[in-house]
Amino acid sequence: MPEFAILCPGAFDYILNKTGNMLIRYRPQDVCCVIDPGKAGRTAQDVLGFGGEISIVSNFSEAKSYSPNALVIGSAPQGGYLNEEYRREIKDAIKYGCDIYSGMHQFLNDDPELSALGQEKAITIYDLRRPPDPPHFPKGTWQKRKVKVLLIVGTDCDTGKMTTGWEITERLKKRGRDVCFIGTGQTGIMLGGYGVPVDAVVGDFMAGEIEYAIDEVGDQVDLVIVEGQGSLTNMYYAGVTLGLMHGAMPDYLVMTDEPGREIDVSNNRMASIGDVMELHLSLMKNFKQSQFLGINLLTLKMAEDLALNEIKNLEKKHKLPVTDLVRFGDRELIDRIEDELF
Repeated sequence: MPEFAILCPGAFDYILNKTGNMLIRYRPQDVCCVIDPGKAGRTAQDVLGFGGEISIVSNFSEAKSYSPNALVIGSAPQGGYLNEEYRREIKDAIKYGCDIYSGMHQFLNDDPELSALGQEKAITIYDLRRPPDPPHFPKGTWQKRKVKVLLIVGTDCDTGKMTTGWEITERLKKRGRDVCFIGTGQTGIMLGGYGVPVDAVVGDFMAGEIEYAIDEVGDQVDLVIVEGQGSLTNMYYAGVTLGLMHGAMPDYLVMTDEPGREIDVSNNRMASIGDVMELHLSLMKNFKQSQFLGINLLTLKMAEDLALNEIKNLEKKHKLPVTDLVRFGDRELIDRIEDELF
């Protein structure tokens, strides 16, 4: 098993270090340290509230004392391209013998210096955002598909879609259900070991790549859960969301939302949960009758009593199970999904 050092200089917090944080939350036994000079000397628990005694160090040279065999780029420099600080740490890790896991839009295997150094040291560089080649165009295989598909969607970006999909997957597995998680971003692909970096796929092939990924799983599992991306009401990323919907052709959906967020990540007014759910169902009805099975909230910034009150209000308003799976557990959400499927 890999022993990951997570590279996130100046970015180790609960939002910016998205990929690294998910490894710390769900695979802490595989993480040996975090590299962020601004927080060196502290622990993951100190910064995130989870992760235990995973240490934070200043650079890869200090990380060597924890014997990593892999370096994960846990965050990304602005624009998704390497700056000199990241390049220096990655080179040091390669020289030490670490495999490199990168979810950036810049493919490290295409970098002549890093690629040559990797070959010299006999390590592997994983470009998690490299799209399939050759690409897959949609064929409409969903019309004969027997396996049920659940797509996670949201009112905006960064509302916990990946976390929601992974939490539902793991909780159903603990109940003995055969569930396959398809990641659609670098974090989900790393966690689940399978998926498509949909935001790196040419638009004409987005639906086809998701359809192909589901077809590859086949009809033998109980449920396929597809990680969502973006939001239909976000002007930057609505195209990715729609491509995912048409590729997954979901039987079921789960909505995610961060209560209290008034402005979305494109600096426009947030749409209501009800309006976004109605929009999804309207766009799907030409193909099939999808339905929402519940709502999962991101309530990290809310006091517990306010969060629980919001959950109760939304349950009453939408007649659906509502929870924050990480904070408050299943409540009725997992029961609803299981009852619907089985």
